[in-house]
Amino acid sequence: MSPGILLLFIAGYFLVLILISYLTSRQSSDNDTFFVANRNSKWYLVAFGMIGTALSGVTFISVPGKVGAASGDQFAYFQFVLGNAAGFLIIAGLLLPLYYRMQLTSIYSYIESALGKWSYKTAASIFLVSRTIGSAFRLYLVVIVLQKFIFDSYGIPFWATVMICLLLIWSYTFKGGLKTIIITDSLQTLFLVSSVFLSIYFICRSLNYNVFEAAEAIKNSSYSKIWFWNDFLSSKFHFSKQFMGGLFITVAMTGLDQDLMQKNLSCKNIGEAQKNMLSFTTVFLIINIFFLSVGALLYIYAAKNGISVEKTDYLYPTIALKYLGTLPAIVFMLGLTAATFATTDSALTALTTSFCVDFLNFNKRNDTNSPKMVKLRHYVHVAFSALMFLTIIFFNSVNNDAVVSAIFKVASYTYGPLLGLYAFGLFMSGRQVNDKLVPFICLISPAVCYFLSTESKTILGGYVFDNELIIVNGLITFAGLLLTSRAKTKVMAL
Repeated sequence: MSPGILLLFIAGYFLVLILISYLTSRQSSDNDTFFVANRNSKWYLVAFGMIGTALSGVTFISVPGKVGAASGDQFAYFQFVLGNAAGFLIIAGLLLPLYYRMQLTSIYSYIESALGKWSYKTAASIFLVSRTIGSAFRLYLVVIVLQKFIFDSYGIPFWATVMICLLLIWSYTFKGGLKTIIITDSLQTLFLVSSVFLSIYFICRSLNYNVFEAAEAIKNSSYSKIWFWNDFLSSKFHFSKQFMGGLFITVAMTGLDQDLMQKNLSCKNIGEAQKNMLSFTTVFLIINIFFLSVGALLYIYAAKNGISVEKTDYLYPTIALKYLGTLPAIVFMLGLTAATFATTDSALTALTTSFCVDFLNFNKRNDTNSPKMVKLRHYVHVAFSALMFLTIIFFNSVNNDAVVSAIFKVASYTYGPLLGLYAFGLFMSGRQVNDKLVPFICLISPAVCYFLSTESKTILGGYVFDNELIIVNGLITFAGLLLTSRAKTKVMAL
């Protein structure tokens, strides 16, 4: 597959995104537009666009690749996805009504009213650090693919590829912000979903399967096991670990994450926001089934054609870009690009919003939409783009997948304290935390969990943690808050 053809299609793709940005922001590009799209988004566009944000480029590549991993993953990931779905229902029923009742722009403003100023700043800081590292990690993995299959052919260095990607994202988000992203993410989700279905079609055509034969081949393959009930202690694939991990990770990394919640808060009212979340959940379940099916078909195709790769993450791009032909290669690259940039553009907007509201107090000013404040928001947006650039360059300089993955894993641990903070605010309203101790509690909890993740086999009789570790993380934070809190003093009415 010619790198020039791939580059041409990607360039055309971004021209379309920039055109959408121009059309959506030409009438209004103030801070209300950037932060919450004037609270006038259509729920069905939000729901569809959230698919692209929730399914990053890492998911696009890694989920199919892990189906045939030596660790025996198969379709175990679907257990995790079912937990995700349960988490989305909790968000729709518990968190969204709270956010709408308080008319929040940044969801961390709730923590200030429930726990205090230091708790509030801690929660917002957790998001800023975690989302910056997480989004940089996801973009880094995909830039590697772009570098290998396109930009290396032109002698373009890695740092320039990263800068080009971030400049393109900045170019179509810096004015319209969330209002633009609601539209562009819908388009990118369309490319993503189309890419999955077309990939299945192209692989089936290469294997001479029709739809029913493909389904039967997947069912009869060694890749299609979904339910794992054995070895609770030592297996990370056990249903309870996957399901509960998926549930609590969704509540923490979606319901307590400014990025994905910001889109929900742009709907007209709570009814439309809940309708968006429920329809999104349905599509999310279906599309993940097809991602797993792509993985099974890729491994069947690889076995038939004697294809081997050094890493499971390379399987999908290698087959799509080298073996299936020009059109499948273009479809794959557009899907990968859409999945990556739908996640990164949304993250940059959310990071900018959180910093402006949570640290610069935009929501407490009367001149939020003044030219001065809009200009300040532009500076913040540029600063976070530069920070993400430096983070990706650091990942690349480390040049050690294990180290980079560990950094990402540590960042994901920080969402556990958010669970503890919100749970305490919601269910312990009669107690007052020691506000100044909260930052230390939120640092200790992830550190303890990281120790548990590496030493659990030894100290817990062979138990192996997986995603359910976030529950322990939240409980440690909650316990720390409870131990250092006191009963609120009741004020007597005169």
